[in-house]
Amino acid sequence: MKMITEEVVEEHGLSPDEYRMIIKALGREPNLLELGIFSVMWSEHCSYKSSRMHLKNFPTKGPYVLQGPGENAGIVDIGDGLAVAFKMESHNHPSFIEPYQGAATGVGGILRDIFTMGARPIASLNSLRFGSPDNPRTAYLLEGVVAGIAGYGNCIGVPTVGGEVYFDESYNGNCLVNVMTAGLLKKDRIFRGTAKGAGNPVIYVGSRTGRDGIHGATMASDVFGEGGEERRPTVQVGDPFAEKLLLEACLELFKTDCVVGIQDMGAAGLTSSSVEMASRGKMGIEIDIDRVPRREEGMSAYEVMLSESQERMLMVVRKGTEEEVKKIFKKWDLEAEVIGTVVEGESITIFEHGKLAAQIPVPALTDDAPVYDRSAKRPDSQDSINKLDIGNIPQPSDYNEVLLKLLSSGNIASKEWIYRQYDHMVRTDTVVCPGSDAAVIRIKGTNKALALTVDCNSRYCWLDPFRGGAIAVAEAARNLVASGARPIALTDCLNFGNPEREEVMWQLRESIMGIREACITLGVPVIGGNVSLYNETSGVSIHPTPTIGMVGLIEDLKHHTTQWFKAEGDLIALIGENGSGLGGSEYLKVIHGKEAGVPEIDLVKEKRIQDACLQAVKECIIVSAHDASEGGLAVAIAEACLNPKAEVGAQIETGAKGLRSDELLFGEAQSRIVVSIKEKDLDRLKGVCASYGAPVEVIGRVKGSSLNINGLIKIPVSALKKAWGGALEGILKG
Repeated sequence: MKMITEEVVEEHGLSPDEYRMIIKALGREPNLLELGIFSVMWSEHCSYKSSRMHLKNFPTKGPYVLQGPGENAGIVDIGDGLAVAFKMESHNHPSFIEPYQGAATGVGGILRDIFTMGARPIASLNSLRFGSPDNPRTAYLLEGVVAGIAGYGNCIGVPTVGGEVYFDESYNGNCLVNVMTAGLLKKDRIFRGTAKGAGNPVIYVGSRTGRDGIHGATMASDVFGEGGEERRPTVQVGDPFAEKLLLEACLELFKTDCVVGIQDMGAAGLTSSSVEMASRGKMGIEIDIDRVPRREEGMSAYEVMLSESQERMLMVVRKGTEEEVKKIFKKWDLEAEVIGTVVEGESITIFEHGKLAAQIPVPALTDDAPVYDRSAKRPDSQDSINKLDIGNIPQPSDYNEVLLKLLSSGNIASKEWIYRQYDHMVRTDTVVCPGSDAAVIRIKGTNKALALTVDCNSRYCWLDPFRGGAIAVAEAARNLVASGARPIALTDCLNFGNPEREEVMWQLRESIMGIREACITLGVPVIGGNVSLYNETSGVSIHPTPTIGMVGLIEDLKHHTTQWFKAEGDLIALIGENGSGLGGSEYLKVIHGKEAGVPEIDLVKEKRIQDACLQAVKECIIVSAHDASEGGLAVAIAEACLNPKAEVGAQIETGAKGLRSDELLFGEAQSRIVVSIKEKDLDRLKGVCASYGAPVEVIGRVKGSSLNINGLIKIPVSALKKAWGGALEGILKG
C-alpha cells in the first residue's frame, strides 16, 4: 500500500488543512483507498465546496415543481398525470482533452441522470463554447465535440433538438460543453437515489468496470497548464449501444415494485453513487469490492471505487427481489450483481478479499465536507470595461456591409452545419426543429407540448456578471414565450474560472444573484443544475458563463409559434421599445473590436412584455415571434426573413427616437420581441399589450424579396442567406 505523504495528498487535490480534517473525521490516518474516496467526494465537481453557500440563494419552489435541487434531476408537473425531469451538466475538461469522447460521455451522463429518475429521455440540447475562430485548435475541438454529441445521441435514439454555439478568445484554452436532457414520466412513478431498509441488497447493473476515468472528478476540479493531452487516461469512454440497453432495462424494471432507490454512476463512479444514496437515506452501505464486475484484470479496490467507466448504475432493491432484477438485466445482456447491503449506521464500509479495506462515516464525505466562503473582490478593471462613450465609436458608412458581416460572424451565423449532424426527428415528436428561438416537442396522447432552450451571453457576464446573469434568464424565458410557451422552471450550468481567485469568486457570486433576481421577478424557479469551476489555463480564465436551460409548457400545441415571417402583407410589430444598447454588442466587437458597456434590463418591464406576447399567441393573434438579441433589431428582422421554406422580404420604417442609426439597427437593448400579425388583428394586439402595460409599435410589413430598413439597409434576402448560411464551414476550413 502506497505511503500517504504530503506529495500524495497534493496529487489527490487536497490541501494540508483538508487532510487534517480527514484525520479528525476518521480519528486516524486514512489509507490510500480512503484518501482517494475523500479526494473525489471533496472535489469541487462533487462537493460544490466553493459555491454551495451561494447556491442557497436560488428560488427553488413553484407551482409546477415536484422535485427541486438535490437529486439526479429536477422534476416539474405538466398535468394529465405526467411530469418532466430535466437537468444540465458540463463535460468541459474532458472535452478539451479528448473532444469526441469527452462530449459523447457528457451526453451519456446526462441521459442517465434523467432515466434514473424513472423518465424516458425525449430531447437533448447543448450549449457549446469554443475559442477564437482563428485559433488553430478551435476547428479540431468543434469537429470532435459535435461528432461526439452526434455519435452518442443518434445511436441511443434521443433527438438533439436545439442549442447554442459561441466563439470567443477567452475559451482558447478551455472549451465548454454543457448538455441538457429532458425526459417524460408519470408523476406518481418518480424514483430517487436513496438507500433505505437495512438488509436490502445493493445491486450493480450495466457495463463492467475498467480503468477509464479514474480521478475524472478531481481532474474536472483543477486548472490546466499548457497542453492537457497527458490527462487523456482520466477521460471516460462511452458506448451508446450499451446505454440504450441500460435505459430500456431500467425502464422495464421501474414497472415492477423492486426498486427502493437508484443512482447513476457518474462523476466519482461507484464512490459517489454509494455515498450519495447512503447520505440521502441516512443509512450505511457495505460493499464487497470483489463482486464488482470488471473488464480488466488486476484492478485494485482503489481503481474500482474511483473508476468512471460509463453506462453503470447502482440500485437498492427490496430484499427477495434480486433474481427478478437479475432476470431483467440478463434479458438485456447487461451485468447485474449484488455487491453489497444496506446497513444501520451511516458509514461506507468496503471489504476486499474478506478483509476490511475502508470505512468512512458518510456525513464526513457529504454534509461535513469543507464549505468555503471564499474571498470575493470586484476587479479594479471593471469600472473601465463598464463604461462606453459611443461618441468615440465612428458610425459606419455602409450599413449593408455591417449587417452582412454580422450575419456571417460565428456567434450569429447559421449553425446548420452542426445540427444537421444530429438526429432531431427520432421518436417523431419534434414539432419545431433546431433553428428557431426554442425547440418544441409534442407530448403524445395530449394536446400539450414542451418548449426548450439554452441561453447565455457570456460577454455580458464578463462585463457585468449580475446583469449578465439576469439577462441570461430573461432571454431564455423570452425565447420560450416567443415560441408560445409559459416558462415553468430552469436548470443551470455555472461555468467559471479558478474560485481561489477573488475576481472569479466575485463573478460567480454576482452572476448567481443576478439569476436569482430574474428568477424571482419572472416566476421561474431553479430546480437543479451544475457548477463547473477551474475553467482556466495558464492563469487565463474563461468569460463567466452561467448557462441557463429552461423548459416551458404549451397547453395547446396549436398555439406554438416560430421566428420566421410567413405571408406577404402581414404587419411587423415590435413588442417592447428600442433603446440604448451598443454596450456589449456583437456589433461593437465584430465591427469595432471593442468589448465595453452592457445593456440595461428592467425585469418588471420584461415580465410585462413576455406576458403580453404569450397572451397574444394564445389568442391566435401572432403569426411569428422572434426575440431581438445578438446583433440587435436588424439581425432579428433579417433572421425572421430567412424562413427555411421560402425567402420572405420585409419593409421596415421605425423611428430612431434620438438614437444613432447604428444603435437603432445593431444595439442590443433588451426586452424586445419582433412579431408579425394579420392586419385585421392589429387592434387586438394593441389591446392585449395595453392590458399588460407593454409598449407595442408597428414597424413595417412583410413584403417583397429584399430587406429594407429605414433607407439605410437594402439587401436581397438571398444575399442575407448566403452570408448567414456558410460562415461556420468557413471557420472550419480556416
